[in-house]
Amino acid sequence: MRDRNVKILVEGAMMVAITFVLHLLKIYQAPYGGSVTLGSMVPILLFAFRYGAGPGILVGSAYGILDYIVNPYFVHPAQVILDYPLAYGLLGLAGFFRRNIYVGSAVGILGRLVSHFLSGVIFFAEYAEGNVYLYSLVYNAQYLVPELIIALVVLRFALRRLLEVKV
Repeated sequence: MRDRNVKILVEGAMMVAITFVLHLLKIYQAPYGGSVTLGSMVPILLFAFRYGAGPGILVGSAYGILDYIVNPYFVHPAQVILDYPLAYGLLGLAGFFRRNIYVGSAVGILGRLVSHFLSGVIFFAEYAEGNVYLYSLVYNAQYLVPELIIALVVLRFALRRLLEVKV
């Protein structure tokens, strides 16, 4: 049991590191935060598919904390929680849908979208012209929908082999 916990811990740390590197490979950078990358959410989603939602949420949250440390944007303590550990932690919800990568990935990324949406509505309303809810939804969806598509393509072609890897 202890060896399994060590294995999960090490693999989780590796997934955080891989996510960090992939997050640097941006295809598009939104003006007020958020970006489309070369599959930076795939390692966290993959980890959640392998080990379940609980470990996936922890690994996603760990990445969110690292992202804040390296690239902080602070408006309010609740905004930091919504945009960093909670948003990335919610990617781990994919672990509840381990048998269906499409549903799992969509649920995980939808969780992230909800967290960023709430942050946008509560803390970034001054940037919205008109309906703040629509603005926050469209702004965050502009980078998270492409991220979902990229993640699904990568997972579709790589998941079977990646899940078979014995570490």
